[in-house]
Amino acid sequence: MSADIPIPGGLRWRAVICSALLPGLGQALRGYSRHAIGIFLATAGLLGSAVLLARTGGGESAAFFLMLLVLPWWVLQSYGASLPDPLGWKSTLRTTWAHGHDIRYLGALFLLTALTDLYIILARPDYALTVFCLKPGGAWGLLAKAQSPTLHLLIGYGFLCLRRWGLMLYLAYAAFGIMNATANYACFGYGRIRTVFLISLVVFTLYIVWRRRCFAPPAAAPAL
Repeated sequence: MSADIPIPGGLRWRAVICSALLPGLGQALRGYSRHAIGIFLATAGLLGSAVLLARTGGGESAAFFLMLLVLPWWVLQSYGASLPDPLGWKSTLRTTWAHGHDIRYLGALFLLTALTDLYIILARPDYALTVFCLKPGGAWGLLAKAQSPTLHLLIGYGFLCLRRWGLMLYLAYAAFGIMNATANYACFGYGRIRTVFLISLVVFTLYIVWRRRCFAPPAAAPAL
């Protein structure tokens, strides 16, 4: 199918849904069999790496790998199946970059994190969040736990809509998170999860600052 021929809306959505269910299936549906096989093999390699990582580094490392590499790849190839030329990875990446879909993906991760936080709070009422080396209880402890899913929900929505206030809220959240993680690191010393969280937060924040031009006032934000 030529890149300059419009794609019927029905075919586009079928390709997206098929590739979301099985990577490469949408491309195969549109007649790009060799490209579909390449996508399927790449996905199988990533999933195999995740399994190997789970056996050697633990479930946390595998989950981190899945969230940062496998899931973005899965979403990207599904999105690419809807484009006029699904063979052009440069075009797919360029379109994703131009429309801020990478930021929207991060917003979806924040929404997922908000649901995870809420589940932990409801499933483990005795769980106490460590804030600057302390684990507050009572009303203060409840507020400390409630702020996490609330902020993640707001930031996720702001990122999905590319709102400027979402960027500002995230930067405030990141500043607090880095200070809190640094204080906890000083109090409790080295911990694998604590170290990975701190490094990830710093790298994540640098990326958001680098992509800050994606965020625009409501009237200027690009449509989904």
